[in-house]
Amino acid sequence: MASIGLVAHDDKKDDMAAWALANAERLSRHTLFATGTTGGRIEAATGLSLTRLKSGPLGGDAQLGAMIVEGKLDAIVFFIDPLTAMPHDVDVKALTRLATLYDILFACNKSTADAVLAAI
Repeated sequence: MASIGLVAHDDKKDDMAAWALANAERLSRHTLFATGTTGGRIEAATGLSLTRLKSGPLGGDAQLGAMIVEGKLDAIVFFIDPLTAMPHDVDVKALTRLATLYDILFACNKSTADAVLAAI
């Protein structure tokens, strides 16, 4: 069983909910954490049990980052919107940096999310 963080930018939340629904059976075998709004969308679409953190801009990204540092996350699936400027871009970069520094699985789109889920 792995601990997985789930995050999606606003224009990618539908994609995340659809991906989680398509992979609900496999995701149900793991401990899931999600930023606030993303977590709500996933719960509504799938019925999966997960721990909801703060919304990304309100500190949810930082909470996931702290979990990485503490060794409490094995993977992050972060559906990033490359076409929209994010006011909390610094937090996004920090989360990406920590995932890289601590060498955890990090997926930023559906293809890599599928590969990460298959690997754990």
